[in-house]
Amino acid sequence: MGVKGKLIGSVEVKCGGHLVHDIFHTNTHQIPNICRGKIKHFEIHEGGTIKAGSVVSWKYNDDGKDKIAKQVIEAVDPQKKSITWKVVGGDLLELYNSFTTIISCDHQWATWTFVYEKKTEETPEPLVLLGFALDLIKDIEGHHLLKK
Repeated sequence: MGVKGKLIGSVEVKCGGHLVHDIFHTNTHQIPNICRGKIKHFEIHEGGTIKAGSVVSWKYNDDGKDKIAKQVIEAVDPQKKSITWKVVGGDLLELYNSFTTIISCDHQWATWTFVYEKKTEETPEPLVLLGFALDLIKDIEGHHLLKK
């Protein structure tokens, strides 16, 4: 059995957490245009929209390398403005036995939570990926602030 871990990172959002949640929940297809260079492609394979049970994939550039993540949406909570995504395929599963991401937003904060199980003790903590995820929030915030 691998080593379990949990990382949480939050960033203040001046545009409002509800707008960030909206992008991830109902306008996810816009993320590659908003986060150019980071997110190359987003696709919904099953489910048609972002809802529990939907299967999605991302092509992204992490630390100069093109990567893929295939995920199942485990939960969408409109009240808490959170979405839980479980990785079921792609590059992350080369290092981790399991990897779940949760994005939650409130009025002023967007928070990423990573819950994972490393394959070995030597597997690094996903700190670079957490920085990448927080940068996505900043890109989305910048997009909304430019529209104002």
